Amino acid sequence: MVVARHYISDGMLAAYASGNLPHPFALVVAAHVSMCEDCRVALEAHQTVGGAVLETTEVVNVSSELKNNILALLDDPVVATPVFRSSGVYPEPVMEVLKGQQPQWKKLGAGVKQSILSNDEQGSVRLLYIPAGQAVPDHSHGGLELTLVLQGSFSDETGHYGVGDVEVADENLDHTPIANAGPDCICLAATDAPLQFSQFLPRLLQPLFKI
Repeated sequence: MVVARHYISDGMLAAYASGNLPHPFALVVAAHVSMCEDCRVALEAHQTVGGAVLETTEVVNVSSELKNNILALLDDPVVATPVFRSSGVYPEPVMEVLKGQQPQWKKLGAGVKQSILSNDEQGSVRLLYIPAGQAVPDHSHGGLELTLVLQGSFSDETGHYGVGDVEVADENLDHTPIANAGPDCICLAATDAPLQFSQFLPRLLQPLFKI
């Protein structure tokens, strides 16, 4: 069990509990909750409240269109139920996606690697491997980005993030994350829009790397 200093927000936990988070963000939340006891307790509280609301809500007839839309959601990817990990770098929800195997890394340059777990209309979620002392090119965001540290740590303009911490970045943040000294940094990152790099070369390679 780790002691996180940067948590998932209460509003995002409530959205996860109600099933309203897109799959990429839901996976990051599940992984964080599996590592952070405080957020696990908060999530269980949201689930308890949600269950009580369902039990007291009156039955309402819905249209056939709405019913079909709800049934279609059954085809969406399912995020594993958060459980406390026992060992290793990758939390159980991530290992579920990896099917128990190690990530298939692809080089991005300067020792940085990624393993894409999913990439579709809902957004993308990937594992990032950043050698100690290496920086990710300066970038801003076209939407929301959640980054969970699984190993090592990184720092940027907003502070220091260690194992179990989550950085929430949006259109207002322009930053240059740098992996700190010590173990190489491994992160789980989810986005709902492409990153916006300030340098020419990363922008040129962006379609190839699907970032």
